[in-house]
Amino acid sequence: MNRSPVLLLNQNYQPLNVCDVRRAFVLLGHGKAETLEITDTVIRSAYEEHAAPSILRLLYMVKRPLHERRLSRREVFIRDRHTCQYCGKKSGHLTLDHVVPRSRGGEHSWTNIVSACGRCNHRKAGRTPREANMLLPRDPAPPRPNPYAFFHAGRIQDQWRAYLPWMDSEPGINDEYEVAGAD
Repeated sequence: MNRSPVLLLNQNYQPLNVCDVRRAFVLLGHGKAETLEITDTVIRSAYEEHAAPSILRLLYMVKRPLHERRLSRREVFIRDRHTCQYCGKKSGHLTLDHVVPRSRGGEHSWTNIVSACGRCNHRKAGRTPREANMLLPRDPAPPRPNPYAFFHAGRIQDQWRAYLPWMDSEPGINDEYEVAGAD
């Protein structure tokens, strides 16, 4: 069966998740969702043909809690906008730097980790930014919870843009998501 991504909206049209076509048909078959947009793809069973959905809306409201973001390299780089926090250089080759080095009692936490280019991380070494005469533009802090964080790892379908008002209208900008199962 086709594994194409399907945007799942809450009853109030708020984006909830991205699932695959198989999960979408399960939701439709149990009467839990309705199809808002379809694709050109046709899914055939032994007795019927159905157009594959692109966007579904749940027929009931799902309360979605805000979860704190997990501390990871990827999340730190997203928080810091893929920019070295010491020299301001944007780079795809960043490292993590503990502001107060772990060897000196620094924690592995959102408030003690920043993105740093290899050159700045090496220059700072096992010192604090003050000792290395390097300034941080702002104190590191945990990112705010983001209910739409799952849109940061894959392609956004053009049909979805009308349901994602925070997205730039230009294709190719902010066009990533993560496929996950919808419950």
